Amino acid sequence: MGSRAPGMLSVGEVARLAGLTTKALRHYDLVGVLTPERVDQDGYRWYAETQVATARTIGRLRALDVSLDVVRAVVRGSPEPDVRRLLDQHRTALQARHDRLRRALHSLDHALADPRGVTMTLNDATTEPVADERQLAIALFGETWRELEKETRTPDEADRMIHLAHASRLHWDNVGDDQNRAAGEWQISRVYSTLGRGEPALFHAQRCVDYSARDGIHDWMVAGAQEGLARALAVSGDLEAARDARDRAIALLGEISDPEDQAIIAADIETLPIP
Repeated sequence: MGSRAPGMLSVGEVARLAGLTTKALRHYDLVGVLTPERVDQDGYRWYAETQVATARTIGRLRALDVSLDVVRAVVRGSPEPDVRRLLDQHRTALQARHDRLRRALHSLDHALADPRGVTMTLNDATTEPVADERQLAIALFGETWRELEKETRTPDEADRMIHLAHASRLHWDNVGDDQNRAAGEWQISRVYSTLGRGEPALFHAQRCVDYSARDGIHDWMVAGAQEGLARALAVSGDLEAARDARDRAIALLGEISDPEDQAIIAADIETLPIP
C-alpha cells in the first residue's frame, strides 16, 4: 500500500462514504467512469475528496438502472440538453419494460385464475384468424400494447403504433360500449404521451375522461382516465394541472373494488413523469 497524500482517500474509504463497494469502484475505474486521482506503482488507488460526490452520483444513477455510457456522459460534464436527452431515452426504455412486465403479470394472473386450468389456458391458440369485428378490435388493442412495450422504435414503428391504436378505437365505435371507447381513448393518449406528442395526447386523454363520466364505466377506468390525463398534461408541460389530475387518480384508487385492477392503476400512477 502506497503512502497517503494530503486530502486523498483510499478505495475503501470512498466506498464507505459513497455507499458503493470497492469492487464497483475498481470496475468504474476500468471502464473509465471514475478514475482515481492517483494510482501507486503497486496498483493501489487514491481518490480526491471531491470525487466522493461523483461516486455518489454514479451510485444513484446505477440504482436507476442507467447504463454506464449514460453515467459516463453525466459525470464527464456533458451539456445539460444532452444529459436530459439521454435520461429521457432511458425513461422511455424503463416505461416500455414496465409495460411489458405489467402485461405479463396480468396475463399470468388470468391464466392462474382460469377455471379450465393453467395448462389449458396457456395452450389456447393465439394466432387464430380474427372471426369478427370485436375480435379485431381486441387484437389491434393488444398489438398496440406490444408496440408500446418496445424500448426503442423506428419512425415507421411509431407510425404503426399510432395507426394500430386508432384502428382499434374505430372498431370499438362499431361493436363496443362506452367502457371500450374510454379504454381506446386512454390507449391512444398513452401512445402519444410515449412519443412525446402533448397536443394529441391531451385531446384523447380528455375524451377518455369524458367517456369515463358516463354510466356503466368500471371504477378502474375512472381512475385510469385521470392517470392518463395527468400523463398527457405532464408531456404537454403543464405540471401543475398534471399534479392535480394525479391527485384525483390517487384519490380514486380507494374506490376500485378489485385489488388487481387497483394495483395496475397504482403502478401506472407511479410511472407518471411528474416531479
